Amino acid sequence: MNILERVYLDNGATSFPKAPGVAENMAAYILENGSSVSRGAYSSAMDASRMVYETRELLCEMFNFDHPDHVIFTKNITESLNQGLKGLIDSKDHVIISSMEHNAVMRPLNSIGCKLTRVQADIEGFVSPEDVEKSIQADTKAIVMIHGSNISGSVNDIEAIGRLAKKHGIYFIADVAQTAGVIDISMDYIDMLCFTGHKSLLGPTGTGGFLIQPELAKIMKPLIEGGTGSASEQETQPDHMPDKFESGTPNVVGICGLHTSLKYVLDKGIKNIHDHEMKLVKYFFDNFDQPSVRVVGSRELSNRTAVISLDFKDHDNAVIAFKLERNYHIQTRVGMHCAPSAHKTLGTFPNGTVRVSFSSFTTREEIQYLIDAIDTLVKETN
Repeated sequence: MNILERVYLDNGATSFPKAPGVAENMAAYILENGSSVSRGAYSSAMDASRMVYETRELLCEMFNFDHPDHVIFTKNITESLNQGLKGLIDSKDHVIISSMEHNAVMRPLNSIGCKLTRVQADIEGFVSPEDVEKSIQADTKAIVMIHGSNISGSVNDIEAIGRLAKKHGIYFIADVAQTAGVIDISMDYIDMLCFTGHKSLLGPTGTGGFLIQPELAKIMKPLIEGGTGSASEQETQPDHMPDKFESGTPNVVGICGLHTSLKYVLDKGIKNIHDHEMKLVKYFFDNFDQPSVRVVGSRELSNRTAVISLDFKDHDNAVIAFKLERNYHIQTRVGMHCAPSAHKTLGTFPNGTVRVSFSSFTTREEIQYLIDAIDTLVKETN
């Protein structure tokens, strides 16, 4: 077995490599432009402002949205979710979530102290829209739901959930950290869509944001207030978009990289990217045969991403992950993945799992190398 130099299989944490041109265009901005946005009327500042606005338009194209000024940039999806939850929910409200939520949802909600109903997902990580609807109460303010699990790869039917929320006059906030860029998503059924730029959108870390429907933007309170470059004569926060939610100098260099990666993803096609990743998942499932290793979640190719969790029932998951990297240079993610409730749902709490997550740049050869490495490790430690 030839040892490869590096096999990166932690794209569920952050994608590597990034889209072609991301690093080069970020460097070009730093070296050749370097200006802020919304702060100057000179040519390089205007060029930077145009690039930022084009990035808003690209996100509208990706998520079927008609309001570029209602596309807000943050440093990551955690900040986006905090803005949505703390800007909309208070302690007297009732909120519906699932048992698969990430701590980026759970910790803010627990901090707010609102009433929660946790809809139980099945053992494969799927949430029933019917169970969500049964949980609606008279004082329900919002449904907050993860689209794709960062542990099992299960993809929930957020269109059905979003449409039933609309039917009942409830706000729907969607966490699309794992699905943006690999699954088609539309703002038609979402009030607030929270995304990150550095996973399947193939952009740099430090980029994220949210898209928000105009009616919700009017009532949501900003989490951060300060200078926006607009209405500078006032000492109160402007209420026009996007300035209402974008105080302080934005991460222009990061947005420049996101601009490049979004164009790449849209040009390549979300369906084509997903099809490639599902071929890799199928190859893994067809060729991985270890009775002592549980594949967590569904082996079906429908309604999933290329996130796969493995539970080594006769071994310490952390030791397996360590040996995969030390002996074979295979980089994975082991542990609780910031989602203890999901692990309880999937039956992997408190030991967690070894997670492998593929990208559009992962190859079949790397998948076979992973399979062979696991086979060797399991035999060595039996």
